[in-house]
Amino acid sequence: MKQVADLSNMIIHRNNYLERLIASKGNRMIKIITGIRRCGKSFLLFELFHHHLNESGVDDNHIIEIALDDRLNIEYRDPDKLLSYIKSKVIDNNRYYVLLDEIQLVDDFVGVLNSLLHVRNIDTFVTGSNSRFLSKDIVTEFRGRGQEIHIYPLSFSEFYGAKGGDLSSAWKEYYTFGGLPQTLLMKTVKDKKDYLQNLADTVYINDVIDRYKIRNRIEFEELLRIVASSIGAPVNPTKLSNTFRSLKNVAISNKTLSNYLAYLNDAFMLEKAIKYNIKGKKYINTLSKYYFSDVGLRNALLNFRQIEPTHLMENIIYNELLCRGYSVDVGFVEMLGHDKNGKFIRKQLEVDFVVNNADQRYYIQSAYSIHGEDKLQQETASFKGINDSFKKIIIIKDDIMPYIDENGYNHIGLFDFLLKPELL
Repeated sequence: MKQVADLSNMIIHRNNYLERLIASKGNRMIKIITGIRRCGKSFLLFELFHHHLNESGVDDNHIIEIALDDRLNIEYRDPDKLLSYIKSKVIDNNRYYVLLDEIQLVDDFVGVLNSLLHVRNIDTFVTGSNSRFLSKDIVTEFRGRGQEIHIYPLSFSEFYGAKGGDLSSAWKEYYTFGGLPQTLLMKTVKDKKDYLQNLADTVYINDVIDRYKIRNRIEFEELLRIVASSIGAPVNPTKLSNTFRSLKNVAISNKTLSNYLAYLNDAFMLEKAIKYNIKGKKYINTLSKYYFSDVGLRNALLNFRQIEPTHLMENIIYNELLCRGYSVDVGFVEMLGHDKNGKFIRKQLEVDFVVNNADQRYYIQSAYSIHGEDKLQQETASFKGINDSFKKIIIIKDDIMPYIDENGYNHIGLFDFLLKPELL
Protein backbone atom coordinates (compact mmCIF):
# COMPACT_ATOMS: atom_id res chain seq x y z
CA MET A 1 0.00 0.00 0.00
CA LYS A 2 1.41 3.38 -1.01
CA GLN A 3 1.73 5.93 1.76
CA VAL A 4 2.33 9.62 1.18
CA ALA A 5 2.62 12.69 3.32
CA ASP A 6 1.14 16.12 2.69
CA LEU A 7 3.72 18.73 3.61
CA SER A 8 2.19 22.18 3.07
CA ASN A 9 0.33 21.03 -0.04
CA MET A 10 3.33 19.04 -1.30
CA ILE A 11 3.15 15.26 -1.51
CA ILE A 12 6.40 13.62 -0.47
CA HIS A 13 6.77 9.90 -1.14
CA ARG A 14 9.21 8.05 1.12
CA ASN A 15 7.97 4.59 0.32
CA ASN A 16 11.36 2.90 0.36
CA TYR A 17 11.98 3.75 4.02
CA LEU A 18 8.37 3.24 5.08
CA GLU A 19 8.37 -0.26 3.61
CA ARG A 20 11.55 -1.09 5.53
CA LEU A 21 9.94 0.07 8.77
CA ILE A 22 6.83 -1.99 8.01
CA ALA A 23 8.92 -5.07 7.26
CA SER A 24 10.80 -4.69 10.55
CA LYS A 25 7.72 -4.81 12.77
CA GLY A 26 7.84 -7.51 15.41
CA ASN A 27 11.41 -8.64 14.78
CA ARG A 28 12.42 -8.26 18.46
CA MET A 29 15.01 -5.60 17.66
CA ILE A 30 15.32 -1.88 18.35
CA LYS A 31 14.74 -0.04 15.06
CA ILE A 32 17.18 2.86 14.88
CA ILE A 33 16.44 5.50 12.24
CA THR A 34 19.65 7.36 11.40
CA GLY A 35 20.50 10.04 8.90
CA ILE A 36 21.84 13.53 8.55
CA ARG A 37 19.94 16.22 10.45
CA ARG A 38 16.78 17.59 8.84
CA CYS A 39 16.49 14.77 6.32
CA GLY A 40 13.02 13.71 7.50
CA LYS A 41 13.54 11.07 10.19
CA SER A 42 10.90 12.45 12.56
CA PHE A 43 8.35 12.92 9.80
CA LEU A 44 8.90 9.37 8.62
CA LEU A 45 8.29 7.99 12.12
CA PHE A 46 5.57 10.23 13.54
CA GLU A 47 3.56 10.87 10.38
CA LEU A 48 4.11 8.18 7.76
CA PHE A 49 4.70 5.19 10.02
CA HIS A 50 2.09 6.27 12.57
CA HIS A 51 -0.44 6.59 9.74
CA HIS A 52 0.47 3.10 8.51
CA LEU A 53 -0.12 1.67 11.99
CA ASN A 54 -3.55 3.27 12.16
CA GLU A 55 -4.39 2.02 8.66
CA SER A 56 -3.37 -1.50 9.65
CA GLY A 57 -5.71 -1.52 12.65
CA VAL A 58 -3.52 -0.31 15.51
CA ASP A 59 -5.37 2.08 17.83
CA ASP A 60 -3.64 5.20 19.11
CA ASN A 61 -3.80 3.82 22.67
CA HIS A 62 -1.33 1.15 21.52
CA ILE A 63 1.06 3.72 20.02
CA ILE A 64 3.25 5.39 22.65
CA GLU A 65 4.74 8.40 20.94
CA ILE A 66 7.10 10.91 22.60
CA ALA A 67 8.97 13.81 21.02
CA LEU A 68 11.78 14.18 23.51
CA ASP A 69 12.91 17.53 22.11
CA ASP A 70 9.52 19.02 23.07
CA ARG A 71 9.78 21.10 26.26
CA LEU A 72 6.49 19.60 27.41
CA ASN A 73 8.20 16.19 27.56
CA ILE A 74 11.35 17.27 29.34
CA GLU A 75 10.61 15.09 32.38
CA TYR A 76 10.89 11.98 30.20
CA ARG A 77 14.53 12.69 29.50
CA ASP A 78 15.06 11.06 32.88
CA PRO A 79 15.53 7.36 32.01
CA ASP A 80 13.59 6.03 34.99
CA LYS A 81 10.63 8.36 34.42
CA LEU A 82 10.58 7.45 30.74
CA LEU A 83 10.57 3.72 31.45
CA SER A 84 7.92 4.15 34.14
CA TYR A 85 5.70 6.15 31.80
CA ILE A 86 5.99 3.67 28.93
CA LYS A 87 5.28 0.67 31.15
CA SER A 88 2.28 2.43 32.70
CA LYS A 89 0.73 2.61 29.22
CA VAL A 90 1.09 -1.13 28.62
CA ILE A 91 -2.13 -2.52 30.13
CA ASP A 92 -2.80 -5.64 28.07
CA ASN A 93 -0.96 -8.36 26.15
CA ASN A 94 -1.46 -6.85 22.70
CA ARG A 95 1.48 -5.31 20.90
CA TYR A 96 2.44 -1.73 21.69
CA TYR A 97 4.51 0.45 19.38
CA VAL A 98 6.90 2.84 21.12
CA LEU A 99 8.02 5.73 18.92
CA LEU A 100 10.72 7.93 20.46
CA ASP A 101 12.11 10.97 18.69
CA GLU A 102 15.54 12.40 19.62
CA ILE A 103 16.33 9.52 21.96
CA GLN A 104 19.85 10.82 22.58
CA LEU A 105 18.36 13.48 24.88
CA VAL A 106 17.68 10.73 27.43
CA ASP A 107 20.48 9.97 29.87
CA ASP A 108 21.61 6.36 29.43
CA PHE A 109 19.34 5.91 26.44
CA VAL A 110 21.12 2.65 25.59
CA GLY A 111 20.06 1.25 28.97
CA VAL A 112 16.49 2.42 28.41
CA LEU A 113 16.25 0.75 25.02
CA ASN A 114 17.79 -2.47 26.26
CA SER A 115 15.20 -2.51 29.07
CA LEU A 116 12.40 -2.16 26.53
CA LEU A 117 13.73 -5.20 24.72
CA HIS A 118 12.75 -7.27 27.77
CA VAL A 119 9.07 -6.37 27.40
CA ARG A 120 7.83 -8.90 24.87
CA ASN A 121 4.82 -6.98 23.58
CA ILE A 122 6.70 -3.71 22.99
CA ASP A 123 8.12 -2.90 19.54
CA THR A 124 10.46 0.10 19.70
CA PHE A 125 11.38 2.59 16.97
CA VAL A 126 13.67 5.55 17.66
CA THR A 127 15.35 8.45 15.91
CA GLY A 128 18.25 10.62 16.93
CA SER A 129 20.05 13.51 15.34
CA ASN A 130 23.03 14.69 17.31
CA SER A 131 26.53 13.69 16.34
CA ARG A 132 26.82 11.01 19.00
CA PHE A 133 23.67 9.25 17.90
CA LEU A 134 24.50 9.70 14.24
CA SER A 135 27.72 7.78 14.72
CA LYS A 136 27.77 4.92 12.25
CA ASP A 137 28.66 2.43 14.97
CA ILE A 138 25.64 3.22 17.16
CA VAL A 139 23.97 -0.09 16.33
CA THR A 140 26.85 -1.93 17.99
CA GLU A 141 25.75 -0.40 21.29
CA PHE A 142 22.85 -2.84 21.20
CA ARG A 143 25.07 -5.88 20.60
CA GLY A 144 23.21 -7.36 17.67
CA ARG A 145 19.76 -6.36 18.92
CA GLY A 146 19.50 -3.15 16.93
CA GLN A 147 18.52 -2.68 13.28
CA GLU A 148 19.65 0.50 11.56
CA ILE A 149 17.40 2.07 8.95
CA HIS A 150 19.42 4.83 7.36
CA ILE A 151 17.59 7.51 5.45
CA TYR A 152 18.92 10.11 3.06
CA PRO A 153 17.72 13.55 1.98
CA LEU A 154 15.11 13.50 -0.75
CA SER A 155 16.19 11.74 -3.92
CA PHE A 156 15.43 13.60 -7.13
CA SER A 157 12.47 11.30 -7.69
CA GLU A 158 11.05 12.16 -4.27
CA PHE A 159 11.83 15.84 -4.79
CA TYR A 160 10.20 15.99 -8.21
CA GLY A 161 7.24 13.96 -7.02
CA ALA A 162 6.58 16.69 -4.47
CA LYS A 163 7.41 19.70 -6.58
CA GLY A 164 6.21 18.70 -10.05
CA GLY A 165 6.23 21.23 -12.88
CA ASP A 166 8.94 21.64 -15.48
CA LEU A 167 11.53 18.87 -15.20
CA SER A 168 14.54 21.03 -16.16
CA SER A 169 13.58 23.75 -13.66
CA ALA A 170 13.18 21.17 -10.92
CA TRP A 171 16.60 19.73 -11.77
CA LYS A 172 18.27 23.15 -11.50
CA GLU A 173 16.63 23.77 -8.15
CA TYR A 174 17.63 20.31 -6.92
CA TYR A 175 21.30 20.51 -7.86
CA THR A 176 21.48 24.00 -6.35
CA PHE A 177 19.56 23.59 -3.09
CA GLY A 178 19.62 19.83 -2.59
CA GLY A 179 17.06 17.53 -1.04
CA LEU A 180 16.53 18.58 2.58
CA PRO A 181 12.71 18.62 2.79
CA GLN A 182 12.47 22.03 4.45
CA THR A 183 13.88 23.76 1.37
CA LEU A 184 10.75 22.76 -0.55
CA LEU A 185 8.64 24.91 1.77
CA MET A 186 10.66 28.05 1.16
CA LYS A 187 9.49 30.48 -1.47
CA THR A 188 12.56 32.58 -2.22
CA VAL A 189 16.12 31.84 -3.25
CA LYS A 190 17.37 33.94 -0.33
CA ASP A 191 15.36 31.90 2.18
CA LYS A 192 16.77 28.66 0.81
CA LYS A 193 20.36 29.95 0.85
CA ASP A 194 20.07 31.39 4.35
CA TYR A 195 18.55 28.18 5.67
CA LEU A 196 21.26 25.95 4.22
CA GLN A 197 24.15 28.21 5.21
CA ASN A 198 22.85 28.53 8.77
CA LEU A 199 22.35 24.77 8.98
CA ALA A 200 25.86 24.07 7.72
CA ASP A 201 27.54 26.58 10.03
CA THR A 202 25.58 26.28 13.25
CA VAL A 203 24.37 22.69 13.25
CA TYR A 204 26.41 20.24 11.20
CA ILE A 205 29.86 21.71 11.70
CA ASN A 206 29.26 22.47 15.37
CA ASP A 207 28.04 18.92 16.00
CA VAL A 208 31.26 17.39 14.75
CA ILE A 209 33.49 19.98 16.42
CA ASP A 210 31.74 19.54 19.77
CA ARG A 211 31.77 15.77 19.70
CA TYR A 212 35.43 15.37 18.80
CA LYS A 213 36.61 18.48 20.63
CA ILE A 214 38.32 19.81 17.52
CA ARG A 215 40.54 22.77 18.38
CA ASN A 216 41.54 23.80 14.86
CA ARG A 217 38.13 25.01 13.72
CA ILE A 218 39.52 27.22 10.95
CA GLU A 219 41.55 24.38 9.43
CA PHE A 220 38.63 21.96 9.85
CA GLU A 221 36.29 24.28 7.96
CA GLU A 222 38.94 24.92 5.31
CA LEU A 223 39.31 21.17 4.73
CA LEU A 224 35.55 20.89 4.30
CA ARG A 225 35.58 23.67 1.71
CA ILE A 226 38.47 22.02 -0.14
CA VAL A 227 36.53 18.76 -0.38
CA ALA A 228 33.40 20.68 -1.42
CA SER A 229 35.25 22.37 -4.26
CA SER A 230 36.75 19.13 -5.60
CA ILE A 231 33.84 16.70 -5.93
CA GLY A 232 34.91 13.72 -8.01
CA ALA A 233 38.62 14.21 -7.37
CA PRO A 234 40.63 11.75 -5.22
CA VAL A 235 41.46 13.11 -1.78
CA ASN A 236 45.00 12.50 -0.55
CA PRO A 237 45.54 13.57 3.09
CA THR A 238 49.32 13.75 2.62
CA LYS A 239 49.00 16.17 -0.29
CA LEU A 240 46.44 18.17 1.67
CA SER A 241 48.86 18.40 4.59
CA ASN A 242 51.52 19.75 2.24
CA THR A 243 49.02 22.25 0.83
CA PHE A 244 48.19 23.56 4.29
CA ARG A 245 51.89 23.90 5.04
CA SER A 246 52.88 25.64 1.81
CA LEU A 247 49.85 27.84 1.13
CA LYS A 248 48.36 28.40 4.57
CA ASN A 249 51.57 28.21 6.58
CA VAL A 250 49.78 25.80 8.89
CA ALA A 251 51.30 22.56 10.15
CA ILE A 252 48.55 19.96 10.26
CA SER A 253 49.41 16.29 9.87
CA ASN A 254 47.95 13.93 7.32
CA LYS A 255 46.72 11.78 10.21
CA THR A 256 44.75 14.70 11.65
CA LEU A 257 43.25 15.45 8.26
CA SER A 258 42.34 11.78 7.82
CA ASN A 259 40.62 11.90 11.21
CA TYR A 260 38.66 15.01 10.22
CA LEU A 261 37.43 13.27 7.08
CA ALA A 262 36.44 10.23 9.12
CA TYR A 263 34.49 12.41 11.56
CA LEU A 264 32.55 14.02 8.70
CA ASN A 265 31.87 10.61 7.20
CA ASP A 266 30.79 9.31 10.60
CA ALA A 267 28.27 12.16 10.96
CA PHE A 268 26.89 11.49 7.46
CA MET A 269 27.88 14.86 6.02
CA LEU A 270 30.30 13.12 3.67
CA GLU A 271 30.12 9.71 2.04
CA LYS A 272 33.39 7.92 1.31
CA ALA A 273 33.89 5.99 -1.93
CA ILE A 274 36.97 3.76 -1.81
CA LYS A 275 39.14 3.23 -4.87
CA TYR A 276 38.89 -0.30 -6.29
CA ASN A 277 41.28 -2.03 -8.69
CA ILE A 278 38.86 -3.84 -11.01
CA LYS A 279 41.40 -6.19 -12.60
CA GLY A 280 43.37 -6.77 -9.40
CA LYS A 281 40.16 -7.15 -7.39
CA LYS A 282 41.47 -5.21 -4.41
CA TYR A 283 40.83 -1.93 -2.63
CA ILE A 284 43.31 0.95 -2.54
CA ASN A 285 42.37 2.81 0.62
CA THR A 286 45.02 5.52 0.31
CA LEU A 287 43.03 7.41 -2.33
CA SER A 288 39.29 7.84 -1.88
CA LYS A 289 36.65 10.19 -3.14
CA TYR A 290 34.19 12.02 -0.95
CA TYR A 291 30.69 13.02 -1.94
CA PHE A 292 28.23 15.16 -0.01
CA SER A 293 25.09 13.51 1.31
CA ASP A 294 23.26 16.69 0.27
CA VAL A 295 24.52 18.88 -2.57
CA GLY A 296 22.66 21.88 -1.19
CA LEU A 297 24.86 21.79 1.91
CA ARG A 298 27.90 21.44 -0.31
CA ASN A 299 26.90 24.55 -2.26
CA ALA A 300 26.15 26.46 0.94
CA LEU A 301 29.67 25.78 2.24
CA LEU A 302 30.98 27.49 -0.90
CA ASN A 303 28.48 30.38 -0.66
CA PHE A 304 26.82 29.09 -3.85
CA ARG A 305 29.77 30.29 -5.92
CA GLN A 306 30.75 27.01 -7.55
CA ILE A 307 27.56 25.58 -9.01
CA GLU A 308 29.13 23.13 -11.46
CA PRO A 309 26.43 20.92 -13.02
CA THR A 310 28.99 18.35 -14.22
CA HIS A 311 30.38 17.57 -10.76
CA LEU A 312 27.04 17.97 -9.01
CA MET A 313 25.51 15.47 -11.44
CA GLU A 314 28.19 12.94 -10.46
CA ASN A 315 27.49 13.53 -6.75
CA ILE A 316 23.74 13.14 -7.28
CA ILE A 317 24.19 9.89 -9.22
CA TYR A 318 26.33 8.55 -6.39
CA ASN A 319 23.68 9.49 -3.81
CA GLU A 320 20.93 7.94 -5.91
CA LEU A 321 22.80 4.62 -6.02
CA LEU A 322 23.18 4.66 -2.23
CA CYS A 323 19.47 5.41 -1.81
CA ARG A 324 18.71 2.32 -3.86
CA GLY A 325 20.74 0.21 -1.43
CA TYR A 326 23.80 -0.41 -3.57
CA SER A 327 27.40 -0.55 -2.38
CA VAL A 328 29.36 1.95 -4.47
CA ASP A 329 33.11 2.24 -5.06
CA VAL A 330 35.18 4.24 -7.51
CA GLY A 331 37.05 1.96 -9.88
CA PHE A 332 40.08 1.93 -12.12
CA VAL A 333 41.69 -0.41 -14.59
CA GLU A 334 45.38 -0.57 -15.45
CA MET A 335 46.16 -0.72 -19.16
CA LEU A 336 49.25 -0.50 -21.30
CA GLY A 337 49.60 2.51 -23.52
CA HIS A 338 52.18 4.71 -25.20
CA ASP A 339 53.60 8.03 -24.13
CA LYS A 340 54.34 10.80 -26.64
CA ASN A 341 57.68 9.14 -27.46
CA GLY A 342 56.07 5.80 -28.22
CA LYS A 343 57.33 4.17 -25.05
CA PHE A 344 55.11 1.62 -23.33
CA ILE A 345 53.62 2.93 -20.08
CA ARG A 346 50.99 1.76 -17.61
CA LYS A 347 47.91 3.95 -17.46
CA GLN A 348 45.17 4.01 -14.88
CA LEU A 349 41.76 4.64 -16.42
CA GLU A 350 38.90 5.53 -14.12
CA VAL A 351 35.44 4.08 -13.83
CA ASP A 352 33.28 6.57 -11.98
CA PHE A 353 31.28 3.97 -10.06
CA VAL A 354 31.57 0.24 -9.43
CA VAL A 355 28.12 -0.67 -8.16
CA ASN A 356 27.43 -3.89 -6.28
CA ASN A 357 24.33 -5.53 -4.89
CA ALA A 358 24.70 -9.20 -3.94
CA ASP A 359 25.69 -10.93 -7.20
CA GLN A 360 24.81 -7.93 -9.36
CA ARG A 361 27.42 -5.47 -10.57
CA TYR A 362 27.30 -2.41 -12.82
CA TYR A 363 30.06 -0.18 -14.12
CA ILE A 364 28.82 3.39 -14.51
CA GLN A 365 30.28 6.49 -16.12
CA SER A 366 28.76 9.92 -15.55
CA ALA A 367 29.00 12.08 -18.68
CA TYR A 368 27.36 15.50 -18.74
CA SER A 369 27.41 15.42 -22.51
CA ILE A 370 28.92 13.36 -25.30
CA HIS A 371 29.40 15.26 -28.54
CA GLY A 372 31.59 13.54 -31.07
CA GLU A 373 33.45 10.27 -31.32
CA ASP A 374 36.52 11.52 -29.43
CA LYS A 375 34.45 12.32 -26.33
CA LEU A 376 32.71 8.95 -26.52
CA GLN A 377 36.06 7.15 -26.77
CA GLN A 378 37.35 9.09 -23.78
CA GLU A 379 34.34 8.19 -21.64
CA THR A 380 34.39 4.49 -22.54
CA ALA A 381 38.16 3.83 -22.67
CA SER A 382 38.14 2.23 -19.21
CA PHE A 383 35.30 -0.11 -20.20
CA LYS A 384 37.52 -1.67 -22.85
CA GLY A 385 39.88 -2.89 -20.14
CA ILE A 386 37.16 -4.76 -18.22
CA ASN A 387 36.81 -8.33 -19.37
CA ASP A 388 33.82 -9.51 -17.35
CA SER A 389 30.23 -9.56 -18.57
CA PHE A 390 28.64 -7.16 -16.11
CA LYS A 391 26.60 -4.31 -17.54
CA LYS A 392 28.49 -1.15 -18.51
CA ILE A 393 26.44 2.04 -18.42
CA ILE A 394 26.96 5.64 -19.49
CA ILE A 395 24.59 8.14 -17.86
CA ILE A 396 24.27 11.26 -20.00
CA LYS A 397 22.62 14.55 -19.08
CA ASP A 398 21.10 14.79 -22.56
CA ASP A 399 17.48 13.69 -23.00
CA ILE A 400 17.97 10.51 -25.02
CA MET A 401 16.14 7.29 -25.57
CA PRO A 402 17.98 4.46 -23.77
CA TYR A 403 19.97 2.34 -26.17
CA ILE A 404 22.82 -0.18 -26.38
CA ASP A 405 25.67 0.68 -28.75
CA GLU A 406 27.74 -1.67 -30.91
CA ASN A 407 30.15 -2.32 -28.04
CA GLY A 408 27.34 -3.45 -25.75
CA TYR A 409 27.46 -0.30 -23.61
CA ASN A 410 24.15 1.00 -22.26
CA HIS A 411 23.39 4.71 -22.76
CA ILE A 412 20.79 6.19 -20.39
CA GLY A 413 19.62 9.80 -20.04
CA LEU A 414 20.02 11.32 -16.58
CA PHE A 415 16.33 11.89 -15.92
CA ASP A 416 15.45 8.37 -17.02
CA PHE A 417 18.08 7.03 -14.63
CA LEU A 418 16.82 9.14 -11.72
CA LEU A 419 13.11 8.58 -12.31
CA LYS A 420 13.02 5.03 -13.69
CA PRO A 421 15.13 2.75 -11.47
CA GLU A 422 14.05 -0.31 -13.42
CA LEU A 423 16.27 0.81 -16.33
CA LEU A 424 19.39 -0.09 -14.38
